[in-house]
Amino acid sequence: MLSSDDLADRTRRAVAAAANAGRALGLTVDEPRVLYDVFSVVVHLLPSPVVVRVPTVLPPSYASDPEAQTAQQRSELAVAGWLADRGHPVVAPSPLVPREPVRREGFSMTFWQFVTESSGVEPDLPTRVGQVARLHSALRDYDGDDLGFWVPFGTFVPQGLAALRDMPDLVPGADVERARREWDVVAPALTSRAGFESAFPGVDLQTIHGDAPYHNMISTSSGDLWSDFELVTLGAVESDLVMVGPDAVAAYDRAATELGLRRVDPRVARVTETAGRLAMVAAMAMAPELPMLADGMRPMLDEWRATTPITSI
Repeated sequence: MLSSDDLADRTRRAVAAAANAGRALGLTVDEPRVLYDVFSVVVHLLPSPVVVRVPTVLPPSYASDPEAQTAQQRSELAVAGWLADRGHPVVAPSPLVPREPVRREGFSMTFWQFVTESSGVEPDLPTRVGQVARLHSALRDYDGDDLGFWVPFGTFVPQGLAALRDMPDLVPGADVERARREWDVVAPALTSRAGFESAFPGVDLQTIHGDAPYHNMISTSSGDLWSDFELVTLGAVESDLVMVGPDAVAAYDRAATELGLRRVDPRVARVTETAGRLAMVAAMAMAPELPMLADGMRPMLDEWRATTPITSI
């Protein structure tokens, strides 16, 4: 496990890299301020109205292949920028710098417009999943042929589970083996488009947010803005609705019907929910780099243990 000093040093280096990159791009940076620090360090480059997201805890596929990370960041900027250019409510890439990832001092980072978040706003899940339906409606027009299929989970889950076999103090071996068996069941449908279409004929695929968009929204005085498209991908809309519960799914279906979209397919939802839970198990392999995961993820692991193991799709 990294020590508190190690974590503080990583944050310091990420902030310095963001500030130096901003200055190199011509921004005025007097007081970089950390807004968020978990998987990424998010830095406001005061007084410039620019926020930099600096990923610091990476899945193995990105840690070993920086070009793969950069390619995904280009997709993130492209999709968020496409939405912003068409007037959809989204945190937009900063117009003050090129719409490209920047690699600096060992970090790859992206630059975004600063928005002021409203304080004390309690998000309403049914309302937000209705907004997710509107996001899906907007993204149907995005040409996602350049996006990967369900990335990066197709590599993240098996790599994380493989690493956990050497970390029994984090996840017991019996849990890891159960997770590996479940992954073997769902992987054929979630690691290739052909495999998905074979398993679920007639269920359409499209560009999706990729990471619980109902949580990744920022409330502002002018409304909610979609944000954090780091895992944008080609996939099934059900993957954006993992673990929302039946009431929220019903709210999504009502909004989808009004928008002329298909309703949630229960079989696909079962597979994507399983995969989402397995991704949380696999994420425990990142705990040495982010120790807070060890305790923070345990309730979710307990919920997964209480589910019936999937044996077929």
